[in-house]
Formats: sequence, structure tokens, C-alpha cells
Amino acid sequence: MAGLGADRRYWEGLEAGELLLPRCGACDMWHWPARFRCGECGSWEIDWQPVEMSGAIYSWTRTWHPFAGTETLGHPYCTVSVELPQAGSIRLFGLLDAPDAAAIGVKVQGRVANSHVLGRDVPAIRWQVAA
Repeated sequence: MAGLGADRRYWEGLEAGELLLPRCGACDMWHWPARFRCGECGSWEIDWQPVEMSGAIYSWTRTWHPFAGTETLGHPYCTVSVELPQAGSIRLFGLLDAPDAAAIGVKVQGRVANSHVLGRDVPAIRWQVAA
């Protein structure tokens, strides 16, 4: 699954069951999407750090239409953008396990789970409402 782009370590982390995000080793700025070079200070020193999968829903949408390739997700499914304050407020997308619980500001906890899309398993973050 891991590609050759700047986000390769992200996908490798998910495949290993953890969330890795890029942070500049020179100025400590978090970056997402991933890049090879820091856009703040110009450093090429990008460190990939493990990050706890917890945050708050920043935005969400519920999908009722069965788009091709998403049949195994069930319907409706809820896609959320989750803000991670422990990583410079980077926002990551994923599916919310309880679509009816979606609301801006709700605290969520993530886990890595494969989604079967277009005939293949893809590692993804699945979010659930935090206890």
C-alpha cells in the first residue's frame, strides 16, 4: 500500500497500526499534507512522530448515496474531519463508527481499521465517540 510520495511514512504507520505525522526537525512545525521540505523554514529535516489518535470533530458529512466502490461501508456512513490538538491542530479524515453521533466538537478516539474499497483493503482511521 505504501507509495513513494511524501506521505509514504503515514501509510506505513497505518499498516503497522499507528498514526505517524510529519514535523519539521528545525522549527517544530507540524505539516499535513506531508511534504519533503518544511514550508515554514525551508528545512529538509522532516521527522515522523507517533501521534495519539484522539481529537474533536471539526466537520462532518453523512453520505446516503451508494457510490461505486463504497458498498462495504454500509449506508449511511459518516465522514469526519478530526482536529488533533497534540499535532499542531492538523485535521485528518476518517469514518465515524456511529453516524448519528456526528456533531462539531464531539471528542473522538481513533483506531486503524481496513476499509474494503474498490476491491482492495486500504488502511484507514475509524473514529468513535470518546468515552
